[in-house]
Amino acid sequence: MDKESVAGILVDIGTLLELKGENPFKTRAYVNAARTLESLAEPLDTIVAEQRLGEIKGIGDALQQKITELVTTGKLKYYDELKASVPPGLVDMLGIPGVGPKKVKALHDKLGIASIEQLEAACKAGTVATLDGFGEKTQSKILEGIQFKRTYASRHHLDTALSVAEPVLESLRAHPDVIRCSTAGSLRRWRETIGDVDFLVSSKKPTEIIEFFTTQPGILAISAKGETKASVILPGGIQADLRVVSDAEFPFALLYFTGSKEHNIVMRQRAIQRGLRLNEYGLFKSKEETRDPNLLVTCKTEEDVFVELGLAYIPPEMREDHGEFVAAEKGKLPRLIEWTDLRGSLHNHTTWSDGHNSIEEVAAHAIDLGCDYWAITDHSKSSFQAHGLDAARLREQIQAVAAHNAKLADEGVEFRLFAGSEVDILKERLDFDDDLLAELDVVVASLHVAGSDEADNTKRLIRAAENPYVHMLGHLTGRLLLEREAYKVNQQAVIDACAETGTWIELNANPYRFDMDWRMWFYAKSKGVKCVINCDAHRHEHAGFLRLGAHIARKGWLEKVDVINTLPLKELTTALKAKRSGRN
Repeated sequence: MDKESVAGILVDIGTLLELKGENPFKTRAYVNAARTLESLAEPLDTIVAEQRLGEIKGIGDALQQKITELVTTGKLKYYDELKASVPPGLVDMLGIPGVGPKKVKALHDKLGIASIEQLEAACKAGTVATLDGFGEKTQSKILEGIQFKRTYASRHHLDTALSVAEPVLESLRAHPDVIRCSTAGSLRRWRETIGDVDFLVSSKKPTEIIEFFTTQPGILAISAKGETKASVILPGGIQADLRVVSDAEFPFALLYFTGSKEHNIVMRQRAIQRGLRLNEYGLFKSKEETRDPNLLVTCKTEEDVFVELGLAYIPPEMREDHGEFVAAEKGKLPRLIEWTDLRGSLHNHTTWSDGHNSIEEVAAHAIDLGCDYWAITDHSKSSFQAHGLDAARLREQIQAVAAHNAKLADEGVEFRLFAGSEVDILKERLDFDDDLLAELDVVVASLHVAGSDEADNTKRLIRAAENPYVHMLGHLTGRLLLEREAYKVNQQAVIDACAETGTWIELNANPYRFDMDWRMWFYAKSKGVKCVINCDAHRHEHAGFLRLGAHIARKGWLEKVDVINTLPLKELTTALKAKRSGRN
């Protein structure tokens, strides 16, 4: 068992102990130990084998025994017994936004609530509001949270869907009887969240493909299985649907099963206006619904279908009926950004705050990825829960970044770390004074605690944009997809302020955020506001979020020129300085 898996179990143990009302120091010890393991620079199994766990600060005898058991056997008796001692409904309740272990324990101890259904009934009866520390407002928020959880229960984050879909797609591509294959639906359009995963295959032997698909490793269940269609449940409870068609039908089926409902309606209307009929089986020379092969308009690719309907090829991300038809008719579709255009990320964290890798490790990983630069922007002091830096520690970190840059330069490495900070936007000011911000290469200003209302949030963000030392606003609305609604913000007013001040806006590529929303980038682009696609990395694998962010940017019709971190190092350095001189 690797260090990430062990760390995850330690965090679970801490949560379960908190649900049981254990000493907070004990529960915190497990969480701290998990964070320590995640930041290790060498394999955990090596440390265990060499009996060096005791040399790690914060790992006492009891934790050493448990970690060793996990690493050597892949399981932990203590963990299994602890899970069995806590009603599973209590853990489910933790998935309700705003309901943490302390609240769950209080609800269980005082009202005997052991499930979401019981909690909902108690809230509707008004009994939750009578508990100390709850009240009418909390009761109302819990009911809203339960509804929110149910609304999105069948949806999945984009990265989760990709992680289970891409191995299946690669397996299908390798099958000798597969001619062409692709994902389709919302996954191919790179929507922020996914309901289910659609696969499309062309083959002369559909039954063989169906059998192959339904016997893939990791499939949890088969929901349906026919001669040309099948549905299965993949890890994480994600439903995957496969449809097998002839190769002649493939372009039309791919078009049909990719576009949004609204996009497809317009496509069918365009066909009818030309005396044609478009459906999932083909484009036919008929005004009536048909599958007559003698009436089929030959199209070998999706591009051919668009040409027949008088359109330039519309990339999948844009097929949302958000103006793409007018642009495609006029030949004015943007040349969308590619994720390989990105040169680095300007919002990232290290072990100095709540990240899991050191400055040196972060730099080495970014260099291995071929990046030109990477910014270190750990949290400011008000984000105490994330071990935010005070002024003294930040100045110490600035020196550490400079020292590592000097070392890289001596080694002839053409790469630069930028010293920065993700500065909290407080009610009346930023978390650091301007004199300290002036010492930084990069400043990301973020709202981590919402204000009292939309006007307050908007005012804070605009004030931050007006600060000459702030380069960009981070995750503008604070939303957490499938977990927390966005803060109320007048986004247009904030965009207008950024346009006036030359402040950039982040597209936070963390799949829980994708914030600012792609739908707002149309307006931002029209106002000349630049985007920064940041992965907000807290560990090495988060660097992969840049790919996700680029596809979300494509949904907002962004081009390479619209995104700041497509600039090479020298030009980016100039742009960072220009923001402060008011020349953006």
